Amino acid sequence: MRLTVNTMFERRHVVLKKLFQTENDSVIMILRVLLGIVYFPHGMQKLLGWYGGPGFGGAMHMFTTNLGIPALFAFLAIMAEGLGSLGLITGLFTRVAAFGIAVDMIVAVRILHWQNGFFMNWFGNQKGEGFEYHILAVAIAIALIIRGGGKWSIDRAVADKMK
Repeated sequence: MRLTVNTMFERRHVVLKKLFQTENDSVIMILRVLLGIVYFPHGMQKLLGWYGGPGFGGAMHMFTTNLGIPALFAFLAIMAEGLGSLGLITGLFTRVAAFGIAVDMIVAVRILHWQNGFFMNWFGNQKGEGFEYHILAVAIAIALIIRGGGKWSIDRAVADKMK
């Protein structure tokens, strides 16, 4: 089969429709907005230095020098939390934002939290935080990857225009 400009356009259109497609689902909207709100301060600490964070340069240094993460992946982690939180709150590119958050959390568990066990460090008895919180964030992100942005998302508005 020979690819023509029309077939390439049609394939791209199908992919974009699947990316933005979502139901008018209030439950998914609640999960999306709340996950975005939880990640907003974390992302802005790393991206802009708000809430006592190190800012972009400090976060890049922490990831690349202290944790040995390659610069590209450090950049992607900062963008996943910073821009991903805004994407989740507004419902723009929900699936992409949720995927970024999920990968960010899985890597954080692997690099930093696995050795501390399951539980959060509620009483300061551990050397660091456990990974129970990360499991919840990944579970919500997976639901959003599967279902999209839900009610009141930009994705839904875009999908409606594409019909």
